[in-house]
Amino acid sequence: MSANAAGLPPRYLRTPEAARILSLSYRTLEKHRCYGTGPRYSKVGGRVVYRLDDLEAWVDRGMKSSTSDPGIDTVLPAKRHAAIAPAYVGGNR
Repeated sequence: MSANAAGLPPRYLRTPEAARILSLSYRTLEKHRCYGTGPRYSKVGGRVVYRLDDLEAWVDRGMKSSTSDPGIDTVLPAKRHAAIAPAYVGGNR
């Protein structure tokens, strides 16, 4: 019996479902993945999947109690950031 048939939420979400839960567009979540600013994900074969716990943890990183609260961490926008260096940059040495 599948998780949906049993009335349980799916254990792993594909990008469209994860984007819907986060109220983001599919493309924005893809950009977060490319820039390393998004939630943790796994690749199963060629498919990208997200755990609900990882989506919630990513959102919780940006949690604040007021506008003056610096918070513990921040959720960066989906764009390149100088603080995030790519793991590998191809080319000749």
